[in-house]
Amino acid sequence: MQEKGFIKCPYEHALYIQSKDKAVLIVCLYVDDLIFTGSNPSMFGEFKEVMTKEFEMTDIGLMAYYLGIEVNQREDGSFISQAGYAREILKKFRMNNSKSINTSVECGVKLSKHDEEEKVDPTFFKSLVGSLRYLTCTRPDILYAVGLVSHYMEDPTTTHLKIANRILRYIKGTIDFGLLYSTSNHFKLEGYSDSDWGGDIDDRKSTTGFVFFMGDTTFTWMSKK
Repeated sequence: MQEKGFIKCPYEHALYIQSKDKAVLIVCLYVDDLIFTGSNPSMFGEFKEVMTKEFEMTDIGLMAYYLGIEVNQREDGSFISQAGYAREILKKFRMNNSKSINTSVECGVKLSKHDEEEKVDPTFFKSLVGSLRYLTCTRPDILYAVGLVSHYMEDPTTTHLKIANRILRYIKGTIDFGLLYSTSNHFKLEGYSDSDWGGDIDDRKSTTGFVFFMGDTTFTWMSKK
């Protein structure tokens, strides 16, 4: 890719960027899949021509589905979600008939590794939390709650499982939530961050989080102890 005038992104090793006459082409590689976007459509044709000459490739048109992420190309922008994946999770963990709830975690809840409740199967719990973690690719609204239960995968109890199941109940009521990346002339960068200042009752470590917007579009978020 570097031989074709692309610069490798230092923060994301699968991402390459090419700039020409104030226009930008962004290419993302994952194993044998490739997606690209940019600000100048004429660069798309040039890029496809160069790539098809060197590699056997198939152009499947506008992206609609990628690694479990659904992409809806709309007039007001691109809407990405994981609604189908979310339905699979609910079915897998037998929560598809559960009653939905309005929040992913109860406000002010405190969990502990020394919970004296009955133990649950750690393999099952890890599978559940792992499935939820991938859903945070398009659902920043569940990131804090998923990070919370992730701390107890080695020795989970019924209390920890109850919190994880609450996240599933929240997902059931918000299954079509996602992110809209729209065209806008409002490019103001805005960011928000917070910390609970020693909120973990076991080790007194803090959980911090942030979310950044470019205009009305969320493009990066994190929640980490």
